[in-house]
Amino acid sequence: MRNVCRSPRFCGIFCAVSVCLGATAAVAATSGKEILDEADVKGGLVVHLSCGDGKLTASLCGNDGYLVHGLDADAANVAAARLHIHSLGLYGKVSVDAFDGKHLPYVDNLVNLVVAEDLGDVPMAEVVRVLVPEGTALIGGKKTVKPRRDGIDDWTHYLHNSTNNAVANDTVVGPPKHLQWVGSPRWTRHHDHMSSFNALVSAGGRVFYIFDEGPTQQIQLPAKFSLIARDAFNGTILWKRHLEPWHTQLWMLKSGPALIPRRLVAVGDRVYVTLGLDKPVSALDAATGKTLRTYELGKSADELVHSDGVLYIVANAKPDARPWATIPSWKRVADVGSESANWAWNAPPREIVAVQADTGEVQWRTDTTVVPMTLAADDDRVLWHDGTRVVCLDRTTGKRKWQSDPILRAADIRSWFAPTLVVHKDVVLFAGGEKILRHKGGRDTMTALDANTGQTLWIADHPPSGYDSPEDVLVIDGLVWTAPTTNKRDTGQFTGRNLYNGEIEASFPADDGVHMPHHRCHRAKATVNYILASRTGIEFVDLDAKHWDRNDWVRGACLYGIMPANGLTYAPPHSCACYIVAKSCGFNALAAERESKSRTVEESKDETRLEKGPAYEQIGNRQSQIENHNDWPTYRRDMARSGCATTTVPTGLTTKWRTPIDGKLSSLVSAGGRLVVAQVDKHTVHALNADTGETLWSYTVGGRVDSPPTIWNDQVLFGSADGYIYCLRADDGKLIWRFRAAPTDQRLMSFEQIESVWPVHGSVLVHDGVVHAVAGRSMFLDGGMRYLRLDAATGQKVSETILDNINPETGKPLDDDIAWPNLPVALPDVLSADDKYVYMRSQPFDFEGKRAGVPKPINAMQQTGEGAHLLCPTGFLDDTWWHRTYWFWGRTPASAAGAWYRAAYNAPAGRIMVFDDDNVYAFGRKPEHFPSTTILEYHLFSSAKEPDFKRLNTTVPGRKPAAPSKQPTRRPKAKQSSPGAKATAAPKAKITPARTKPGEIHPSWQAARRQLPHRPVYAWSEEVPLQGRALVLAGKVLFVAGPPDVVDTQTTATAIDDPANQARLQTQVDAIEGRRGGVLWAVSAADGTKLTEFRLASPPTWDGMIAAGGRLYLSCLDGSVICLGDD
Repeated sequence: MRNVCRSPRFCGIFCAVSVCLGATAAVAATSGKEILDEADVKGGLVVHLSCGDGKLTASLCGNDGYLVHGLDADAANVAAARLHIHSLGLYGKVSVDAFDGKHLPYVDNLVNLVVAEDLGDVPMAEVVRVLVPEGTALIGGKKTVKPRRDGIDDWTHYLHNSTNNAVANDTVVGPPKHLQWVGSPRWTRHHDHMSSFNALVSAGGRVFYIFDEGPTQQIQLPAKFSLIARDAFNGTILWKRHLEPWHTQLWMLKSGPALIPRRLVAVGDRVYVTLGLDKPVSALDAATGKTLRTYELGKSADELVHSDGVLYIVANAKPDARPWATIPSWKRVADVGSESANWAWNAPPREIVAVQADTGEVQWRTDTTVVPMTLAADDDRVLWHDGTRVVCLDRTTGKRKWQSDPILRAADIRSWFAPTLVVHKDVVLFAGGEKILRHKGGRDTMTALDANTGQTLWIADHPPSGYDSPEDVLVIDGLVWTAPTTNKRDTGQFTGRNLYNGEIEASFPADDGVHMPHHRCHRAKATVNYILASRTGIEFVDLDAKHWDRNDWVRGACLYGIMPANGLTYAPPHSCACYIVAKSCGFNALAAERESKSRTVEESKDETRLEKGPAYEQIGNRQSQIENHNDWPTYRRDMARSGCATTTVPTGLTTKWRTPIDGKLSSLVSAGGRLVVAQVDKHTVHALNADTGETLWSYTVGGRVDSPPTIWNDQVLFGSADGYIYCLRADDGKLIWRFRAAPTDQRLMSFEQIESVWPVHGSVLVHDGVVHAVAGRSMFLDGGMRYLRLDAATGQKVSETILDNINPETGKPLDDDIAWPNLPVALPDVLSADDKYVYMRSQPFDFEGKRAGVPKPINAMQQTGEGAHLLCPTGFLDDTWWHRTYWFWGRTPASAAGAWYRAAYNAPAGRIMVFDDDNVYAFGRKPEHFPSTTILEYHLFSSAKEPDFKRLNTTVPGRKPAAPSKQPTRRPKAKQSSPGAKATAAPKAKITPARTKPGEIHPSWQAARRQLPHRPVYAWSEEVPLQGRALVLAGKVLFVAGPPDVVDTQTTATAIDDPANQARLQTQVDAIEGRRGGVLWAVSAADGTKLTEFRLASPPTWDGMIAAGGRLYLSCLDGSVICLGDD
């Protein structure tokens, strides 16, 4: 049956047609298209107030570049609107929620267009608060445009503008305190190859970037480079353009190419870009991405700058002469590394062409050589370094004004490096990196020239900065700033020299403690107030206070780095494994401390957070349910998240039923003859009859439900990205209660949908009648996270603990607990538990919701003892198969390039795992593929929870294979068990290891880094012809399911250009994305012997298989739920 909520304060529904429809007649006569045309808003976030039946709301979604959010204070209207939008298949892209009729539940500067016939009790000031700069409100037909905020700036070029001075005139950007938006993907494709993030610029309230959207699962799979446009203030994806051909994704680690960010410029309402490596420059409409003009110069372009309406293009008549043009003939992946390592700039002939941007008229052109990234232009001149000296031309005529004396530059300009040329006012600065060394930077010189004559003004030392990247020269308020930041041994002493004479006028040391061994692999950027040094994360160096504000928990992408613009700091996605349980992921736009003091930002009282539903009054009539051990009532069946069923499932399987639901589905739970699944992006929980697949009821809430509910005592409990925890009656889906876990109802954009600033994972933990859940995104943002405990029956709050960036044991910032290269856990996850602790990743809590210490990482070789549990450093719900993460049975993960895989050497580890009392069963990479992940081959295996270990055979030529051995350090074994099972006694061990001074490398970590690779001894290991995306242990049978595995990456790596291998790799992409069906195997848990194979019409979703009542249930990529049972 379908349920309808009629409460005046809330409505979570997939509603019945009989709902009383609200009306907004005065607005209904106007179509969504007419409103969008009148507002002249081309994409972004649209909010419709008093949305009524949702018909106009839905029509406001003009195309894929819009996201629409409807609000209404009347529950019946919300119900009707949701029902209508669901019927159109638009839900998620268009969604509706209730609000109090007075306060708009959004962060500042988020909404592009607010539409309303009448604001009612909403003040106009509240509308203006939530509008983006230059956003529009159409209220009762009256159009209001919010002015652009003073103090914010665009970032039109890689180095801010055509002068190459990477300093934004932005006084709003500051140390990050709030999340403005976060976008997909969570990770770039690979750390050890070319950065997926190639370029980023911003103009006109939009950001534009070049990104490889190819699969994260395996770097050999084909690249998919795109130019992507987003709204700068809410992250809505506006449009995409495919780029072809582009660089291979297989360029060697930290090889650049450093020049690639110079192919993208945005100014005003135009984007200038090369739509392929061998393509000329095109001008695109910034709002739509449509090509307006192509500058056909008879040549392609290597780089470009835009200054006062003129494009200055470095044109290349022979693009095939580029070293990367040989990529199609590379035989092996290894050849890519040698090619990129050996390449050096060899002064090839180029042409600089000046083109009028709006007409395409060529003003002048000149043949020359151009050192990469040295082209610059200001109001009077165009400059570059020709390999010997700096050359200056009149920008209007192209006539040479002067050339400097010879200025040294790097003899070999490798792909990862380029010199820096900056023009500021009447001075030209050049740092050529004449002593540049890979991994060490250059202790060389910078030269200042008179911009009018070319005469040398001064020469000074130029310290190493960045890391395997171009280096810094930043001019702020008349001072030229540099600092040695490349490696840990560098002092970080910032020095400001007078622009005109080179005299030191300011200098101060780093005061922010310990740094990573090397910089974050990109140039620094700056604003007029701060230098964003990015030595460890993003340090905001306050030049007036002479203070470094540390933010180790966030970083930018290798090659490009970060961008300060629009009053925000943009941190693109990365592939970094440092601080793995604390560092943010995804494309983050971060705001400084906000000035707004709207009531929506204030803490609200507890009595306003609990809302009672229609079924609440029947609480006293409910009887306690007797546990059925054949059920699967919570995520992965139990609190320990074992994935181990007590039911048995026959191996002779047939499809009993299939129910189409549509869209992305969560995993499932089952109890009392019902199957419950979340339709993640459509914000809806569905209950199905477990025997027939018939839909019993559906319930829509205000945000995503990312994982399945918990069924407890005939109640369905779950969290949502709208910041609430819900409790429904299992019989009919009626609301019993909901509790706002978020401190206040405030929304932002998260992975292309509206979510709470403090979301809650769908799967909540219930222990002894108490719900445990965490709301929030990071301990470092928006006041931190909230650990809530609620009475499961009544929804009353039992306790609330704030989890912020202050260590409760010491009262000091969590950053002070840095133990290179690790920080304590600062990110949420689906909670798990054993008999003593609740776990959030590797952070233990007691059952009162208090942190059981703030443990620093222990020796990676010691994963056993009290506190060992199943965990994933990036969270159970991370379905990306990013190459630097995995699940394992242990106590703590390791971080950084030399250590991220160490836990997998010392504990059973895999992509996905299940366990029983004694053993773990996993699908994961073969152990030889942990540290080196260009080749990834997998196996299905079993081992003891506390196994013996075997040395891996070395592959280094000339060395003998390592002999088998025991793990160097063994502890008394403690038999682990699922909660509720009896465990044998074992010596207790402290969870918190020996402390070190902040930033100190503990001796055990040093030992771990020197450790010879070894792996657990397997009870059995089998190769299977599938990629295991779902795993269930049912009795003595292990079931594994996923897309077919059609590629041997060892073979493709040795013949990457073979057309047959390229075809296989594309077939693997098709399989991963669900276009090749799925495979399910049943094997003996005792020895791995294959028992049966079953073909699936579609692969399962991530972790999307359960066993209950003698059957298997799968949620599938095609949006269906299937039941497999005895044939």
